Amino acid sequence: MRFHYSFQKVVDLKGNEKTQAEWLLSNALGELQAQEKSLVELMEQRNEILLALQAAAERRTPMAMIREMQDYVDYLDNCITRKQGEISQANQEVSRKQDNLNTKALDEKIWLKAREKALGIFKQNMNLREQNELDEMATVRFAMKPL
Repeated sequence: MRFHYSFQKVVDLKGNEKTQAEWLLSNALGELQAQEKSLVELMEQRNEILLALQAAAERRTPMAMIREMQDYVDYLDNCITRKQGEISQANQEVSRKQDNLNTKALDEKIWLKAREKALGIFKQNMNLREQNELDEMATVRFAMKPL
């Protein structure tokens, strides 16, 4: 006789949900890393423009060009501020996905434990049934043995 767990489809579903939650977390982490990389690039750009602005001030560059460079630095500052907000949102999303994964993993663990318990009970019943059959066979042999 084979073990058949009546809630196996639920166990499979919980496993699939956990896998999906892992994928979603992985995507959220990828998005966070992309946002952080973009921020680093913006900051590097800003630093390059600041160095160019400083060099331009020392070379008697026309005021219009200096003003244009300063406007670009201000634009990059706004981009950096916006990017920091996006990173904050991405961090919150990662946190939500992590919490979701933890919940799904706990659900799966609960159902797997229930399945293990049912399997243990099944094995115990099978052993008991087998022992009863062996006892019965021994009793019949003893009863049939001539005196």
